[in-house]
Amino acid sequence: MNQEERCLWLIQTLLNEMPQYKDTPIPQLPGRRWQMLRSLMNIRPPMPESGEFLKVQDLFLRQMTRKKGIVDASTLIPCRRNRQITLWQGDITTLHCDAIVNAANSQMLGCFSPCHGCIDNIIHTMAGVQLRLACAEIMQRQGHEEPTGQAKITLGFNLPAAYVLHTVGPIIEDEVTDEDEHLLASCYESCLRLAAENRLTSVAFCCISTGVFRFPPARAAEIAVDTVEAFLRKESGIKQVIFNVYKDSDREIYQQLLT
Repeated sequence: MNQEERCLWLIQTLLNEMPQYKDTPIPQLPGRRWQMLRSLMNIRPPMPESGEFLKVQDLFLRQMTRKKGIVDASTLIPCRRNRQITLWQGDITTLHCDAIVNAANSQMLGCFSPCHGCIDNIIHTMAGVQLRLACAEIMQRQGHEEPTGQAKITLGFNLPAAYVLHTVGPIIEDEVTDEDEHLLASCYESCLRLAAENRLTSVAFCCISTGVFRFPPARAAEIAVDTVEAFLRKESGIKQVIFNVYKDSDREIYQQLLT
């Protein structure tokens, strides 16, 4: 199969698997078909898939990532302020490092909104359906929602990163409180501690809580940099921390902090 054939096969398989959507028309344009496939993956509940499906899906997703361009974290230029820290603007799902950090929600099953723009959605999409199932198994063993400020680890599956660290950041309802700041710092420290426990040496952080969770980006960045630097001073196993930003405004905030 080529990429278009894989996409169509995956769509048809998921439509057959979820009969409530079986009469949904399949678009003709490749871009629209990818949107449909991503939507079906987003709404699919956590459950096992056949070996044939996983083989086709894995080939499709890895080819997509190769086409976007994989970025090797070891080639990124370190910051002037701290040689163990790198600032990088780009798509975190293309980054080849030991672990990337996902800003999860308390159910920790990924985003179920079709084609939503959050990082939780795109990480789960590009990792494949295996990631939601792995998270569901963790949550079933845990028996309760994921507390804010803690972290869990899974494989990265089809991502260039070997692992994903999942953490739930604080949700800001009104003013940022001291507790909110403490919980955000705990997200960064919990991820780094879990990475160190698993002997990972490179970790890429997204901007935790600054999207739909409404944490002010400038203050969040200050907490992120301070927490990471404090951890690196006492932990020698982690060699590289990447602050991954997507928006120009976030890049400017981190540049001011790290120069």
